[in-house]
Amino acid sequence: MIKVGVVLVAVNAIFSILLLSYPTLITILILSSLILYGMTLNFYRHPDRAYKGDLHGLVNAPTDGEVVVIEKVFEKEFFQDERIQISIFMSFFNAHANWIPVTGKIIHFSHIEGNFHAAYLPKSSHENEHTNILIETPDHGTILTKQIAGAVARRVVTYVKEGEEVHIGAPLGFIKLGSRMDIFLPVDSEILVELGEEVHANVTFLARLAKQST
Repeated sequence: MIKVGVVLVAVNAIFSILLLSYPTLITILILSSLILYGMTLNFYRHPDRAYKGDLHGLVNAPTDGEVVVIEKVFEKEFFQDERIQISIFMSFFNAHANWIPVTGKIIHFSHIEGNFHAAYLPKSSHENEHTNILIETPDHGTILTKQIAGAVARRVVTYVKEGEEVHIGAPLGFIKLGSRMDIFLPVDSEILVELGEEVHANVTFLARLAKQST
């Protein structure tokens, strides 16, 4: 206890000397620390948003952020056909909690180690550390969603597992200091958002899926 007390007294004395000698510098440091603290709290917040019911056929925005990609691509890893890719970029100012985009069953889950390119680059989708989550809906086909780490992000956390039944708007995971989510939809989906639009998880619907014929 005596050692701790001595350290506290010494730290207090040093801080007092700096405050008297460099008041402007200390003020800047304090304000910067408060701003960083506020940004960190915002980053780690978990918005209390939830849907009632399963909302079959609608695709929920799985995270907060900006829509940076809406394009038709050939998805060769799981579907081997054309899909509509929608990508959402999360800035440092967005909450980085992730949510289930559709109601259904997880038929595949994998976590792939990789690089840490800037998340806005197209190659980040397949070269960066990411997860692949395939969700089979009851009547509207199967979608693929990816959690993608970025240049700063170093950890992707996923709460769900393969074989689990999931519901739209339920917690999916978290990307620490991270970056982007991709969703791959059937080409006959009706897209409800535009490029550059700010979307909010469990508030914004990205698309309406066409019912699949049996």
